[in-house]
Amino acid sequence: MIFSYEIPLILLTLATAAGAIWVKDLISSVLLLGTYSFFLSLVWAWLGAVDVAFVEAVVGAGLATVLFLLTLFKTDPKDTRLRRPPPSLATLIVFPLLGVLLLYAASDLPEFGDPNSPASVHISPTYLERSYQDTHTPNVVTSVLMDYRSLDTMVETVVIFASGIACALLLRRKEK
Repeated sequence: MIFSYEIPLILLTLATAAGAIWVKDLISSVLLLGTYSFFLSLVWAWLGAVDVAFVEAVVGAGLATVLFLLTLFKTDPKDTRLRRPPPSLATLIVFPLLGVLLLYAASDLPEFGDPNSPASVHISPTYLERSYQDTHTPNVVTSVLMDYRSLDTMVETVVIFASGIACALLLRRKEK
């Protein structure tokens, strides 16, 4: 089932991604990528993955855009122009074919919300039935993120923290 907001949102997402590729100025590219990330966070929110939407909005649209812009503002203006050759013929053939192949493969995915999909049949019932007994956490989403997948969540947090420290070290002012 396609909702009236899905097609325009997907078109906006594709337009901003294509625009970020084709512009010649890095600042414009960064702003378009921030816009792309914002539209993508809306897609995640409308699909019901609010936690993923929040992370995309904070890290993708917010933090990444600000850090890219801070880096560009400390760069010589002559270095912010993109100089790239036109795409090769192989690129213009291979990537559209890959896109068509991915769309063809996506037709084999289960329908959105299908109660008979593998995720709904195999692992979800286990989480829903046993999460409180295993974790003593009343919220199933919290128990999955913080108890069942806590190591994965910790490593993701470490990666974001290390990225922030690396950016802070790269952007610091040097004492003269």
